Amino acid sequence: MESGGRPSAAQAALLAASTAITALLYSVYRQKARVARGLEGARKVRLDGDLRAVLLEAPGRCVPYAVIEGVVRSVKETLSSQFVENCKGVVQRLTLQEHKMVWNRTTHLWNDYEKIIHQRTNTTPFDLVPAEDGAGVTVRVMKPLDAAELSLETVYEKFHPSVQSFTDVIGHYISGERPKGIQETEQMLKVGTALTGVGELVLDNATIKLQPPKQGMPYYLSALDFESLLQKQESGVRFWKILTVIFGFATCAILFFLLRKQYRHHRERQHLRQMQEEFRQAQERLMNAEGGETLKNACVVCLSSTKSCVFLECGHVCSCHECYQALPEPKKCPICRQGITRVVPLYNS
Repeated sequence: MESGGRPSAAQAALLAASTAITALLYSVYRQKARVARGLEGARKVRLDGDLRAVLLEAPGRCVPYAVIEGVVRSVKETLSSQFVENCKGVVQRLTLQEHKMVWNRTTHLWNDYEKIIHQRTNTTPFDLVPAEDGAGVTVRVMKPLDAAELSLETVYEKFHPSVQSFTDVIGHYISGERPKGIQETEQMLKVGTALTGVGELVLDNATIKLQPPKQGMPYYLSALDFESLLQKQESGVRFWKILTVIFGFATCAILFFLLRKQYRHHRERQHLRQMQEEFRQAQERLMNAEGGETLKNACVVCLSSTKSCVFLECGHVCSCHECYQALPEPKKCPICRQGITRVVPLYNS
C-alpha cells in the first residue's frame, strides 16, 4: 500500500484487470445461457402432412424459432467430390492449409502455426425431407453458410510435405520459420445426411422455408440430434459459468485483500493518534502538577513518572523505577545503550 492507505498502481491494475475479465466472462455466460434457453424453448415440428396446417395457423405463417429434423435432398443438380467417386453433396468446401514451425524468441521453442491460404465453398439448393419416403413434405433450407454450426463431413484429406534442401534448412533456422507442408481437405454435406435444423420456419406461397431467425438467435444445421445439440450448448454454458465464478472469487479476494490492508492502515493511524493524544495529556499533567519546571525530570520511557534511578557505570538519570524493571535483559541504558551493572535510587530533596 502507498502512503495514505491507497493501493499501489500494480494492485489497482490487477483489480481492474480481474474485474474486466470477470465482466467479460459473465457477458459471454449470459449470452450462452440465453442461447441455451432459446434452444430449449424452440418449437419442435415434424415433417408430416400437418406442417403446412401448423404454419397456416401461426401468426404471419411463421414459427420464429423451430426445430425440424430431416434428410438432405438436392433440389436440382448435386455437387460431385473432386477426389472421391460417387460422392454427392449439396455443400462442398475445399481448403488448402499451410503448416509450419515458427521460432518463439520469448520461450525459445518451435511452435506449430497453421494458415489457410485458400478456401472455396460451393453450394446448391437443397431440401430437408422426411426419413420415410412418401410423405411428400419438404422444407427448403435457405442460406446454409450462415449457420452457426454447419456439419460438414471430411471426405478427403491429404498432407503434402515440403521438400527441403540443406540450404533451405539453414535459411529456415536463420529466418525462424520451417515449412512442414500443405494440407488439402475436402468437406461435404452429403445427400442423404440426417440433419437437425433450428431456425425460422416460414410458409412462403407454396414453399416451406427454413432460414436464419430474426431475433438474434443462432441458426443451426447440425448432424447431431436435437437432444445432443441441446446438451452441447448446456455444457458450454456450464463451462463459462465455472470460469465466471472462478474469476469472480479471484476479484473478490483481491478486493478483500486491498480493503483489509486499508483497514489495518486506518487502525494504525488511529493507534498513532491515540498515542500522540496520551503523550500530550501526560505532558499537560506534568506541566500542571510540577509547574512546568519538572518536565525535564520526567522519565524518558513513559513520560509520566519522574526520574528515580541512577544507572551505573554510565551515570545517566533517565528512568523511573517501574520502567527500569520493564527493560529487557540484559538491561541497558536507554540513553547510551551501555550495560547497567547496578542501580542507585535518586532522592529529590
